[in-house]
Amino acid sequence: MTKPEKKEQEKSSLKDENDENKNELKQKNAPPKKEETLEEKYKTTQEKLLRAMAEMENQRRRFEKEKQEAFEFGGFNFAAESLSLIDNLDRAIASFKNDESLKKNNDLIKIIEGIEIVKKDLISIFKKNGIEAIECINKKFDPNFHQAMLEVENNTKEPGTVVQEIQKGYMMKVRLLRPSLVGVAKKREEKGEKK
Repeated sequence: MTKPEKKEQEKSSLKDENDENKNELKQKNAPPKKEETLEEKYKTTQEKLLRAMAEMENQRRRFEKEKQEAFEFGGFNFAAESLSLIDNLDRAIASFKNDESLKKNNDLIKIIEGIEIVKKDLISIFKKNGIEAIECINKKFDPNFHQAMLEVENNTKEPGTVVQEIQKGYMMKVRLLRPSLVGVAKKREEKGEKK
């Protein structure tokens, strides 16, 4: 060992001894700890027990709530993605009815009826699971349920009234699955008005 290393080692050992002496003095000078009486121990233990029991009850309630929500809304994502099925069925019906070449086909009515039966069955399944369409036409615009896509000039309706539905919105019990895409009425500007 070199001389500087020996000096460092001696310094650190002296420092450790000083720290030990200081700790001993603190312990000697500190007032003796007051021993808890049996009654005080009982009270603190009882308080800890009550807190633990309350925490367990709160945890149980949280788990019950989460379990109930998982049961009610477990298929939320599946339901939201399934809405495109109804949209596509509506588009298919509209395209068949508007196609001039298919209008001449005698089986067109049967095809449309078949698609509408499938759509009705799908809507029935949705209703059994608490999924309902949002009725929005002639209702006041509500940003919680509607998404405004355009404004329509209309003097017959009060401004802010939904006058056009671009895409149906749906609710699953109390949760919004998809907002309705709507057109909202606004007052028609008069030609003589100056800006």
